[in-house]
Amino acid sequence: MAGLPHHLLAAILIPMSLLAKETEISHVVLVHGFMDTGSVFKSLQRQLESDGHRCLAPNLRPRDARHGIEPLAENLRQEIESQIPHGQSFSLVGFSMGGLVARHYLQQLDGAKRCERLITISSPHQGTLTAWLHPSKGAQQMRPGSGFLKELAATESRLGEIPVISYRTPFDLMILPSRSSEWQRATNLSFAVFLHPLMPSAKSVIADLTKRLRED
Repeated sequence: MAGLPHHLLAAILIPMSLLAKETEISHVVLVHGFMDTGSVFKSLQRQLESDGHRCLAPNLRPRDARHGIEPLAENLRQEIESQIPHGQSFSLVGFSMGGLVARHYLQQLDGAKRCERLITISSPHQGTLTAWLHPSKGAQQMRPGSGFLKELAATESRLGEIPVISYRTPFDLMILPSRSSEWQRATNLSFAVFLHPLMPSAKSVIADLTKRLRED
């Protein structure tokens, strides 16, 4: 490009720099839990976007998982395929049942090919006793020892080398026992948050999660 007038050189280089910046965008997909919507991540999404991440927080239907977790994972796959350009990677953050939705997507629907990391927040990886309180198929799949959870455990090798973090609170009254959020495959972290629904908006959890994404 030697010898080109400065204004022509700038016209070439500036669009190239913008294109490079666009390809470096970090996408984060936020997966809500049982009876929730994507708005449960409002505080976390605000912080992630201020850090420069582009967030996708779809509303998966039906919220009570009456048809099971598998259709929600397919819904998630469709949202990702339509909203994140093909070939671009992303991080997945799943809250409560959303962590299981994310795992099914990664392990059964080939999502692991594009995923850089998985973060779960108060997800019942080992099931939860409170799932006996609701009759939906999704609730049945979250009961300890369910066939769905056994299948996830049997196929977790499909995650490959994806790093996994699992947050929990010892004061969780929805995930019982609270250590059901621990997962041998993950880096397990505990924060003293007093209610299950507050976990995705807890300042301590958000600070740690966003710090880890910045470091990565």
